[in-house]
Amino acid sequence: MAHLVSGIVPVMLTPFTQSGKIDFAALERLIDWYVRHDADALFAVCQSSEMQFLTLEERCALSRAVCAQIGARMPVIASGHISETIDDQVEELSLMANTGADALVLVSNRLDPNNAGTESFRHALAEILRRIPSDIPLGMYECPAPYRRLLSDDELKICRDTGRFVVLKDVSCDFETVKRRVKLVADSPLAIVNANAAIAHAAMKVGSKGFSGVFTNFHPDLYAWMYDHRHDDTPLLRELVTFLALVANAEPMGYPTLAKVYHKNLGVFSTEVSRVHDFDVREKFWAMDDIIAHIKNGTEFYREKVAAHDAS
Repeated sequence: MAHLVSGIVPVMLTPFTQSGKIDFAALERLIDWYVRHDADALFAVCQSSEMQFLTLEERCALSRAVCAQIGARMPVIASGHISETIDDQVEELSLMANTGADALVLVSNRLDPNNAGTESFRHALAEILRRIPSDIPLGMYECPAPYRRLLSDDELKICRDTGRFVVLKDVSCDFETVKRRVKLVADSPLAIVNANAAIAHAAMKVGSKGFSGVFTNFHPDLYAWMYDHRHDDTPLLRELVTFLALVANAEPMGYPTLAKVYHKNLGVFSTEVSRVHDFDVREKFWAMDDIIAHIKNGTEFYREKVAAHDAS
C-alpha cells in the first residue's frame, strides 16, 4: 500500500535572526539544503523547530512558508500542537490545518497531559477529531516534551481505525515495539516512521517507512542511502549503520544549537540563535565545536564512500 509519508523525513530546525525573530531567508536556504540532500518529506513545526517556544502566529507562519516553498515537490507535515486545554488545542490545530500542510500532526502527550491513561487519550482524541477540519490527513507524534507519552497497542489501533492517520512518528526507541506496531498497521494507510538512530536500520528492515530522527539535520542523504539499501549485506552498509548510530549520540551536546552551529558553518544559517538555550552552550557542552567538526568530517567521508560504491 502506498503511504502519504515515507522515506527520510527531516525534523526541521527554525533559524532565527540575531534579534530572535524567525529568519525566513535562512529558512529558504535550509529547505533547499534538505531537498538537495535527499529528503522525501519535511516535518515542520515540531520539537526540533522549537515549537514550544514559538507563538501561534509564528507556528502558522513557519508552516505556511515551508509549504509555499516546497509546493508539490514532497509532502509537508506540521504539528505546533502544544496547548493544554482542548479549546486551545482545537484553535491551534484548526489554524495549522489551513497553512497548506499535507498532514496535521497531533502530539500524544497533549491528548493525555496528566498521563491518566487510555480513556483520557480516547476522549481527547475523539473531541479534537470532531472539532478540527475533517478533510486533512493526520499524524501522531510521541514528542518527548513535556513528557514522552507512548501509545499503547490499543491506542494505536484507535488511531488506525479512524482511517485518518497516515503517519506515526515512533519515539519508542525500541526495536520490538516498532516491529509490533508495523504489524498492527499492516494494510492500512498508517505508516510507522522510527526516530531512533540506534535501531534505524533494523527498523527499516522490518517495515519502518523510513527515518525521522534529529540527525536528519546533519546527513539525511546518508539515511536515504541506508533506507534504499536496507536489505543489502555489504561492508559499506554495515559501516554506515554503525557510524550513524554512534554519531547520533552527540544529540545531548546542545541540540538543537548543535545543529544550528553545523548549519552556520555550512553557510545555511546566519546565526546559531536558539530559544531553547538561553545560556552559553560552549560553556556547558565542552568541545562542542570539535564534535561538530568530527561529524562533518565523518559525514563527508561516508558520502565519498557511498559515491564510489554507487559508481562502481
